[in-house]
Order: sequence, then C-alpha cells, then structure tokens
Amino acid sequence: MIIFDDKKQNLFYPLTLNRCVGDLRCGILKLRQRLEELLTEEDTAFWIDPLLLDLYKTRHPDWKINEPAPEGTLLVNSRLKPTSESISAISNLKPNQCLLLGEDIIAFYAPKTLSDLPTVFELKSYGMELISSDLSLYQSLSDLIHDNERLIRFDFNQFFYDQDNYFETEPGVTVLNPYYIWIGENVVLKPGCVLDASEGPIIIDEGATVLSNSVICGPVYIGKKSLIKVGAKIYEGTSLGPVCKVGGEVEGSIIQAYSNKQHDGFLGHSFIGEWVNIGAGSSNSDLKNTYKNVKFYSYASGEKIDSGSMFLGAMIADYVKLGINTSVNTGCVIGFGCNLWSSDLIADFIPDFSWGKASQLTKYRFEAFCETANLVKKRRGLELTQDEIILYKKLWGR
Repeated sequence: MIIFDDKKQNLFYPLTLNRCVGDLRCGILKLRQRLEELLTEEDTAFWIDPLLLDLYKTRHPDWKINEPAPEGTLLVNSRLKPTSESISAISNLKPNQCLLLGEDIIAFYAPKTLSDLPTVFELKSYGMELISSDLSLYQSLSDLIHDNERLIRFDFNQFFYDQDNYFETEPGVTVLNPYYIWIGENVVLKPGCVLDASEGPIIIDEGATVLSNSVICGPVYIGKKSLIKVGAKIYEGTSLGPVCKVGGEVEGSIIQAYSNKQHDGFLGHSFIGEWVNIGAGSSNSDLKNTYKNVKFYSYASGEKIDSGSMFLGAMIADYVKLGINTSVNTGCVIGFGCNLWSSDLIADFIPDFSWGKASQLTKYRFEAFCETANLVKKRRGLELTQDEIILYKKLWGR
C-alpha cells in the first residue's frame, strides 16, 4: 500500500509546511498510522511533497518514499476521514476500480507502474471504473480539530480496549469508569488527580506523568513521556502527543508533540505543532461574542474561509514562541517559526517567521531562529539537522 498526499497539503498549512499530511495527529494516532493499521499488514510506502523528501529520508531511512508504485499496488489518500464505512469501502475495492469524491481521488489500485499520482482523466483512459462515493476527505486543520473527539473513541475501541493495561493507581487517585481507562507502562499518577472516563475513554501512554490535583475528563489521550502539571484541567476531545508539558485548562485541542503549555491559561479547540512554547498566563478564544461561525485564514486560497463551526481556536505551526500573557483570537493562524509577545491581541493571520508585537511585526532573522530552535531541541537530547536547516531556509525565503 502507498499512502499519498494528493498535492493539496497546502489545505493544512502551516502544519504541513514541514511534514506530510499523514503525519498530522488526530485522535490517538497520526493519520497514516491509522490507515496502516486498518488497511494492511504489509509494508507501507509513502508519496509526499518532494520538498520534504530529503528531510524524511534522513528521519526515516527505512521508509520507501516517492518510489514508483508497481501494478496492483493499493494507493490511499492520506486525507481520508476514517470510519467503518470508509475502511470497508476501500477493503472491498476491486483492482479495476477507483473511489472518488468529486474530482479528488480517495483510493485505487495501480493499473500499471506509476511514478506519480495520475489525474482522474488518466485513470479513465486506463479503463478503470470510476466510482463516486459519499466518503469524506479532510479539508482543513479545523476538520481535524472537530473530529478529534470521535477518533479518540474510535482508536480506543480499535487498538487499546483489549491491549495489556498497566492500570494501577496509587492511594488518593480518583477514578470514574475504570473500564474506559487504559494506562501504559511506567505511568505515574500522583495523589489527588482525577481520571473521569464517565463520558469517554482516557488513554495515558507509556512513561507519562500526571501530577497532583489535575483533572482529566475523557475522551482524552496523553502521549508518551508527557507531563500533566499540578492542577491542570484537561477536558474532552484533547490529544497530547509525546513529550509535552501541559498545565492550565485545555479543551478540544490537539498538540502534535514536543510542545509546552505549562502554566495557567486556556487553550481551546486548537491545533498546536511541535517545539511550541506558550508563555504563562496566555489564552486563546475559541468562541466569538456573536456566536457566529469562526472564519480562519487559508494558505491555499489566500483568504479567510468559514470553518462551519462556532468553536475554533488557534492553529499554531512548529517552533512558535508566545510570550507571557499573550491573547490569541478565535480562528487565528500563526505561521511557522514565529516569536510573538506583548499585550497586543494576536488575531487573523501571522505570516511565517514573524517576530515582535502583533501590531509591529518584522521578519525573524534566520540565523537567530536556527540558534533558538537548536537550543530548544538540545533540551530534549536532539539537534537541528542539516536537512531541517535547508528546508526551513527555503520556507524562510518564500
């Protein structure tokens, strides 16, 4: 099987400026991980943006990336919204058939050796049966934010419910509905914390720590080696990737990995990338005073589009730093590598590599950005690689 990005990765900018769509987290797993688990036991290959090729080859030397698809290979769109119906439809697909959503290709078997994604017209010329479907493809980060709660439930039932569970709690830990709680190995639960799975599952993955007097209300996923700070309030629909530090109040949000929101403040209905730091007392709005649908800036269209929901917070790219007491407005999109501070309201769209107050932005010097990024990664035993620097320089020069 090949999981492919269909040249619409810009729908998910700025989070896919430096990662493929399949690496976006939603629910417990990343999009590609779920498709691999549900659709095949064979090795999986990937078609991604050529701009990311060198970076991914360095990070994943054992992956097959952007190699030709032999005849008979199943190709699946990384944007597929996973449901029992969509997985069944692909599992029942015949070699001469292609599933479509409008002009978007959902899945098909390669009719011959292919080096790139064919157009619908080309597939038709190969004699394939084109099947229009009512399945769904994700169209934005907002779609992922609003599907996160459903997918936490989905993933728990599919992958965790029957797995070995290291469910052991210390005295003073309050647990509601323990049958809906999965605890990984070497998890630490401090006295006074509350795990409330009465409304949905809670998954606390290997090596995570939940400190005293914090409350977690499912459905929630806490990633490996993440830390939930004293008194934190983690509400339903929240997924935290590995090695995050989170405090304050979080609701309906996704944090990709390696990011910190350690202090008091509210984060709601937001998507946060990696290596992000949100300063003490900072909060975002996820509901307009008018209760109207929230609009947000789309890199793909160059204008604001309707999210279709009255609840939407911020979409924050990798390596963003927000100073203390920053305020982020509904539907705000903050681009890659920004460093922002002051009491100015951060609103609408902040371009990549912006530096300063929201009312007085300048461009972040690339050397200064790299110096900070490298220091941040060294704190986690990692370093900024040459392939990352080359890619980020290209992004900086756009």
